[in-house]
Amino acid sequence: MSLLAVGLSHRSAPMPVLEEAAVDAAGLETLAQALAACENVQEVLVLGTCNRLEVYAECATFHGALAEIGQCLVAATGLDRDRLTEYLYVHYEDRAIAHLFTVACGLDSMAVGESQILGQLRTSLRRAQRSGRAGPVLNTLVQQALRVAKRAHTETGLDRAGLSLVSAALGAAVGHVGPIEQACVLVLGAGSMSSLAATTVARLGCRDLVVVNRTHERAVLLADATGGRAVRVTRIGQALTEADVVISCTGAVGYVVTADQAEAAAAARAHRPQAYLDLALPRDVAPAAASLPGVALIGLADLGERLAADALVDEAAAARDLVTAEVAVFLAHRRSLQVAPTVAALRSRAQQVLQGELDRLAARVPDLGERENAEVRLAMHRVVEKLLHTPTVRVKELTGLSEPGDYAHALRELFGLDPYDVAAVSTPAEPGAPG
Repeated sequence: MSLLAVGLSHRSAPMPVLEEAAVDAAGLETLAQALAACENVQEVLVLGTCNRLEVYAECATFHGALAEIGQCLVAATGLDRDRLTEYLYVHYEDRAIAHLFTVACGLDSMAVGESQILGQLRTSLRRAQRSGRAGPVLNTLVQQALRVAKRAHTETGLDRAGLSLVSAALGAAVGHVGPIEQACVLVLGAGSMSSLAATTVARLGCRDLVVVNRTHERAVLLADATGGRAVRVTRIGQALTEADVVISCTGAVGYVVTADQAEAAAAARAHRPQAYLDLALPRDVAPAAASLPGVALIGLADLGERLAADALVDEAAAARDLVTAEVAVFLAHRRSLQVAPTVAALRSRAQQVLQGELDRLAARVPDLGERENAEVRLAMHRVVEKLLHTPTVRVKELTGLSEPGDYAHALRELFGLDPYDVAAVSTPAEPGAPG
């Protein structure tokens, strides 16, 4: 069995490719189901966000699983194999673990240090758990990644290292339209990113906050929660005309704001400055809007450079050091678990030998008193425990530094343990990785 991470993100692919490869919620579930049906995939979790699509899998074979995952990604994204392969990254075992921890901490995000990825990873894990696609390996791994991320945000000041996409986008918008306190802000969508956008602009004190969503009831809920007002989607044209800043992050297929709608709004505004903040992938706003007089169109690609420049290096570096240390601890723990069946088999063999000698003693000295018999049993048990203590402790320590199979093999050879006996030994399940 081996751990595999395969995916593409803003670090490996340009935004147009990510946009083309974007998969909606239904598509992510279809992809996960297809992966779970693969012959070489034992456990699987799919993580899809606005700028990444990743598969984490515990596999029976590396090459077989990699080929199957590639086929499933081709089917899910619609990209042909050669084009997809050009932008895919593949991490195996130790590197896959390190990559997941880095992603969970927000260190691989466009906005370094952003915490939204934590919620997205939790959601992916819950879906994999409910469907039975996440077993003991991925459950332990992802839960530990979430714990490491929480620690990184708490202990290193990482939260200060990364501006959220919304904050960065608003910073860019203010430079074009003026103070947010004097602006009418239109939020398109009512999902998690839209809620974050509405909450942020409400906290900053925008002049007017308007929410439009395909499902009007959800727009009303978000508007009520943020002190704004909900407008039906049929009145989006008027809402666009009134808005100084438009924030769109719906996840819809096709443009939510077409070129004609943007042009009509710009004309009605007499070319007064207007900023479109398109935080969606695929894009919500037609690219042609960028060429309209007075209009600034700011997308994820534009924000990537701004966020990279704004990241605080010291906090991010401290978080990366923490991740490196946590990966080492997790790997040592994982390796110690691999040698556990051999250690358990050794102890089982010792108990068999001890019991055999005690039975032989009872047959030879049948008149031994109960008290003396108990003392003999205790003394022999102590001898066995003392003899086993050092090799048991040392093999667990050494497996953290090298391949566990080497020391397990040495134990089996030294003590004449049958590999089949090792496989048959039942070891207690670990509640989780060290945390």
